[in-house]
Amino acid sequence: MSGRNSRKGADTDGAQLRLFAGDDIAAVGAAPVSPFVMEVATRLPAGLRLGTSSWSFPGWDGLIYAGRLRADVLSRDGLVAYARHPLLRAVGLDRTFYAPLDAAGFARHAAQVPGDFRFLVKASQLCTFHSLREGAGPGAARPNPRYLDAGFARDAVVAPAVEGLGQRLGVLLFQFPPLPHAETRDPGRFAERLATFLGALPRGPPYAVEIRNRELLRPAYAAALSSSGSAHGFTIHPSMPPLETQAEVLPVESQPRLVVRWMLGHGRGYEEARDLYSPFDQLAAPDPESRASIAALVARAVRAGKEGLVVVNNKAEGSSPLSIVELARAIAG
Repeated sequence: MSGRNSRKGADTDGAQLRLFAGDDIAAVGAAPVSPFVMEVATRLPAGLRLGTSSWSFPGWDGLIYAGRLRADVLSRDGLVAYARHPLLRAVGLDRTFYAPLDAAGFARHAAQVPGDFRFLVKASQLCTFHSLREGAGPGAARPNPRYLDAGFARDAVVAPAVEGLGQRLGVLLFQFPPLPHAETRDPGRFAERLATFLGALPRGPPYAVEIRNRELLRPAYAAALSSSGSAHGFTIHPSMPPLETQAEVLPVESQPRLVVRWMLGHGRGYEEARDLYSPFDQLAAPDPESRASIAALVARAVRAGKEGLVVVNNKAEGSSPLSIVELARAIAG
């Protein structure tokens, strides 16, 4: 997993796909990249892909995009410019957590990026939310009939992503929210249900699971993932213990691949971080400790010959493109 491969063939593949798509992808210019960033990119492991959680941020003018464009324009057409950045070989596709995307929608995204680019696709929240809320107040929540429904996940989540993205599907991530005590008081029972769910999914696509209840981080959970060849989604989030603690239960060397999401730092919530950091154009709250923890996990994955996918959120330090530059420096040594 050492050294970077040339992207010439992948760029050609991406261009062919764009022609094949026959779609009107608007021209979104890419910001110039410094020689320093270009040099760091050459020293990253070939099997490691870094990316951001989504890409449609007007504040990235000068960082990723050459010009300040509306979020809706970037959402639709910004991936072409995004994927030209030498450090950005992956991206998180978060919109699929809230609303389904059909195969054609996935294919349109795939047509904007090179062949060696990868998407981290968040599975629908219907797969992982124990209950759904209808309004506010007591009694507003109702049981979710799609919770851990493998048939629904197969048809509504896995099949469109596989068909539309093909080889560009890096991982399908099932992110669980903080689950109620009734669901977590018996971690072994949760692990059994999770193993049954994952085991019923189609074989072949790469799966990962991210949890928000630290009490579920037990050997039974690790066994549930191992039984289906799924990866643990390492996450930096206030609800979870440090990466080092997660790796004690889920050693990097035992994972089929390394999947990391750097979501939040300094114990802040999403809304607070969004309000503090917007428009996400500077490192407002540097977090070198988290950066070093991720770099350490990557080093372990490299030694074990594992591929890695690391996604960074704007709300981690204030600007995920700038976080990735600093993270790449740490990984490259």
